[in-house]
Amino acid sequence: MRYKRVLLKLSGEALQNQATGVSLDPGVLISIADQIKKVRQMDIEIAVVVGGGNIFRGLTGENSGVDRTTGDYMGMLATVINSLALQSALEKEGVHTRVMTSIAMPSLAEPFIRRRALRHLEKGRVVIFGAGTGNPYFTTDSAAALRASEIRADALIKGTKVDGIYTADPMKNPDAKRYERISYGDALQQRLRIMDAAAFSLCQENKIPIIVFNFFKTDEIVRVLKGEPVGTVVEE
Repeated sequence: MRYKRVLLKLSGEALQNQATGVSLDPGVLISIADQIKKVRQMDIEIAVVVGGGNIFRGLTGENSGVDRTTGDYMGMLATVINSLALQSALEKEGVHTRVMTSIAMPSLAEPFIRRRALRHLEKGRVVIFGAGTGNPYFTTDSAAALRASEIRADALIKGTKVDGIYTADPMKNPDAKRYERISYGDALQQRLRIMDAAAFSLCQENKIPIIVFNFFKTDEIVRVLKGEPVGTVVEE
């Protein structure tokens, strides 16, 4: 395998049933758990950061009259709900997991302690990081880049509904072209919104490649981790 340890970033919407609008769909959760299980069967250590946009998003709350800081904390709690749901799905598949949160809630999960997280990974457990960075005004993309740096991940892999980064939204523009590779600087300069600027900058500083791929295409994550030319790679 090309990578020994990776961090998988998923949006909260990835857990949602797009047809019915159900925020946490059991079938979708089991499908995601099955993909992560395949990674563990490849003897690759994997951590996960999942967003909370299927339940609550800080910016959306602000538009509804909720204070931005309060809204961001509400969004962090949504990521914990998603983390626990994903943990349950993984354990139904026989995968050992730990949820670690940036905000202490010992009745539900372990507090994030870097050395403990590394130990869990070394023991073959899937570690799910919840509650973002623990601070308002930071996205879960930034949390993913931060945790990837802290656990010394070989790559940050971002699972989306499209097969990479495009020059424009491929859902709206059929002429959009997919990048096979792009530099952090070019991604920032062109304001490609697949991740926020803080996440790009942190990965660039710590030399962590970002791979954007279609998580929902069967076994695509396996191909990514074998180093096959799928998705888009962001690196120097």
